[in-house]
Amino acid sequence: MAKPATREQLKQYALRALGKPVIEINVDDDQLEDRLDEALQYFAQYHYDGVKRTYLKYKYTQADYDRINGAGTEETATKVYGDSTTVSTSWTESNSYIIVPETVLSVVNIFPFSNKGNMNLFDVRYQLRLNDLYDFSSTSVINYDVVLRHLDFLDHILVGEKPMRFNQHDNKLHIDMDWKNDLQVGEYMVIECFRQLDPSQFTDVYDDLFLKKYVTALFKKQWGANLSKFNGVAMIGGVSLNGEQLYSQALADIENLEQRIRSQYELNPTFMIG
Repeated sequence: MAKPATREQLKQYALRALGKPVIEINVDDDQLEDRLDEALQYFAQYHYDGVKRTYLKYKYTQADYDRINGAGTEETATKVYGDSTTVSTSWTESNSYIIVPETVLSVVNIFPFSNKGNMNLFDVRYQLRLNDLYDFSSTSVINYDVVLRHLDFLDHILVGEKPMRFNQHDNKLHIDMDWKNDLQVGEYMVIECFRQLDPSQFTDVYDDLFLKKYVTALFKKQWGANLSKFNGVAMIGGVSLNGEQLYSQALADIENLEQRIRSQYELNPTFMIG
């Protein structure tokens, strides 16, 4: 199928690009699956079409409260010196984190815990809108904009943002804040993050032009690696195998594709810092 929409169709597309069924492709199916997983992982890490910027909300539960405000995780570090002196120290790491889905690659921001969405009669923003913005056609909004920027700056200086730490391999979003007072059980936390697209749900991923070329190059590399063990062996009819040439060509193709994805399709790394 020229437009693959499943994992198997993408695999068969790449094999046909290498010559199947006219030429026998000497690669085991498990090897093909490994290379396909490798291609999808690389595509999600470096191609802007492999991820999406989204917002996830999480409800803070009583179980989270008990775990985070518990004793923490204890660890003992031991060092033995040359004179056989042993020194041990005990460390405790707080459990101030929440578990995020495995498909989350980076966390960009946490929505502030504030009451900016609620205004009452004595709120300065309410008074500004009531007294200064009664008529948009004859009133300038410049002063209103300047005041709101000033209030936001004061909030940033006096309240500040919640420091966070995230690593996609442990799936823990650490937030360094006062969990007892800043967030109440039953409230929601909203994070802004980059999340890997699920190809089984968004099947257009399998038809991406870069991904099809990259999968084909990885299959070719595996094919060349398999044949290189029998390099120079004469086959029936005088045909000889040249796995090293296939392998070298595949390496050149992969290097070219990876340079292209890093220079043309990769998101700015500063957008994905978490």
